[in-house]
Amino acid sequence: MQEKELKFDVEEARNIFIHDRYAMVTSGVDILEVADGYAKCCFVPDERHKNARNAVMGGALFTLADFTFAVASNYNKPYGTVTNVSQISFLRGASDGTIYAESKLIKDGRTCCTYEIDVTNDKGVLLAVVNVNGVHVPKV
Repeated sequence: MQEKELKFDVEEARNIFIHDRYAMVTSGVDILEVADGYAKCCFVPDERHKNARNAVMGGALFTLADFTFAVASNYNKPYGTVTNVSQISFLRGASDGTIYAESKLIKDGRTCCTYEIDVTNDKGVLLAVVNVNGVHVPKV
């Protein structure tokens, strides 16, 4: 895959995105890889991520996916990108172990982009698929 061939500095990405406090501080998401149009992030669920059934809440999985999209679509870019439309399909529940999200660029245009994010458990089982249409905006 071409995106992964052009890897960027993960520590620099962490220093930039630490300002996304909800994902990185409150939810405990970490950036593992970042490249052009690509990011891989993870978190280890604990009690704050669980619902009354002791399963990881769908919102926690969505936070991971949305943040992974944000890293892939904003890091090392001359513009910002925000979510315009996002859809998640939950395929299987999760309870314990590390959860990963990989965001891959599908198409990048002048004003819009499309990404697909796969959310998996530490055994590689697909838990959810997220499709995001983003809009490029001026950096603040």
